[in-house]
Amino acid sequence: MTLAGGLVTTMAIPAYAFAPTEDQHSATATTQLTESGAQSVQVAAQAATVSVARDGFTATTPEELAAAAAAAAAAVVAAEAVAAEERRQAAAAAMTTYAASYTGPSTADFLAAPAYPSFDLASVYGVALQYEGVPYVYGGATPAGFDCSGFVMYVYAQFGISLPHSSTGQGAAGTQIPVSEAQPGDLVIMDGHDGFYAGNGNILHAPYEGASVRVQPIWTSSYTIVRLGI
Repeated sequence: MTLAGGLVTTMAIPAYAFAPTEDQHSATATTQLTESGAQSVQVAAQAATVSVARDGFTATTPEELAAAAAAAAAAVVAAEAVAAEERRQAAAAAMTTYAASYTGPSTADFLAAPAYPSFDLASVYGVALQYEGVPYVYGGATPAGFDCSGFVMYVYAQFGISLPHSSTGQGAAGTQIPVSEAQPGDLVIMDGHDGFYAGNGNILHAPYEGASVRVQPIWTSSYTIVRLGI
């Protein structure tokens, strides 16, 4: 029995003596992982030559915007100047044709010998209405072509009444009356334009280039009625 017990004791000693501790177990596992599963990172050689830069962009400066705006404005002014010169030349050509085409009595002729010595508004309007359809000509004052004040001047000259070739001057030559008292033959005076009152809120006038003497509704409330001869 004593011998058997010693043998058991002897056989058990190696088992306890060689049991690994927790630290020994951990170190062993780490070593095994390191030896069996080591990893490495491969970096391409050209990676060292790659450079990073900001995206490129351009922008218009305030000075460039101002210069562009000034250039556009100058172009508009130049275009308007060209158009104005073209209109002036066209008007001059029309006046040349107009002067050569008319051989009848002028305003001066009528003032020297009025065709209608007896003045009344109805007669003035009746004479003015005879010229309906005469083309507008800038500066015109005969039946070959009228502008607005040239038309009024020519008609009133036939009654011995002298008027300037100006809508403003013609308005100042008479007496302003209420619109409610207007009669055909009175003057409708606007800013830069005039004609004969035609009744019922209408005007008989030489309107503008490309149009002819006609009757049409008065299109604005900014006008006065002026009567001559009173």
